[in-house]
Amino acid sequence: MKHKPAGSLSRSLGIALTPKGAKVLDERPYRPGQHGRRRRDLTEYGRRLLEKQRLRAQYYISEKHLRRVFADAARQPGRTDENLVADLERRLDAVVLRAGLARTIYQARQLVSHGHLMVNGDRVDLPAYRLRDGDIVSVRPRSAPLDVFVAAREGANVDRTPPYLEVWPEQLAARVLRSAVRHEVPIVCDVQLVVEYYAR
Repeated sequence: MKHKPAGSLSRSLGIALTPKGAKVLDERPYRPGQHGRRRRDLTEYGRRLLEKQRLRAQYYISEKHLRRVFADAARQPGRTDENLVADLERRLDAVVLRAGLARTIYQARQLVSHGHLMVNGDRVDLPAYRLRDGDIVSVRPRSAPLDVFVAAREGANVDRTPPYLEVWPEQLAARVLRSAVRHEVPIVCDVQLVVEYYAR
C-alpha cells in the first residue's frame, strides 16, 4: 500500500501516526500545501471521509481491505463500530504493535512481512492474518538480536499493554486473550462516522 510520508499524512489527517509525525505536527499543526493554514469547514460527508481516512491510516490498510472488514462487521451481531475495531485489532500486525514488538504500524507490517514473527510456533508473514483467542505471537529466535526487538524487551515501544493481550516482554511474546473493546484501543477516530460513511 502506497502512502505519503508520515509527517505529511499526519498533518493532512490532524493526528500523529508516528513519533516523527507527532514532531512534525507539533511544529506545523496545519494541513500541508499553500492553503494549509486556512480554516476548513467540513460537510457531513467530509467529516465521515476524514474519519475513514484516519482509520485506514492508523491500521495502514487499503480501501478495498477496509471495505471488506466493514462488510464482515456489519454482518455480525452487535454494534458494527465495535465489531469493526475488534476485527482490525485481530490483525497480526496490529497485535505486534499493541504488544510493543514494533514502534509503529508501518514497522509492524514490515517485520511480519519479512518473516520475523511466529504464531503458535509457526512463521507467519501475512500482516492481515487474523488471530484467535489463545493464539501466541512470538519473535523468531534468530530475529531476537534485531534492535527493534532489543528495545521491545526493555519495554521501549509501548506505554501500556491493552487488557485484551497478555505480554511477556522478556520472551518477546504475547497472547490474545479476547476481542478488543473500542474504548481500550488507542486509535484517534470516530468509528461511528466510518460506519455511516460505508452505510450511505
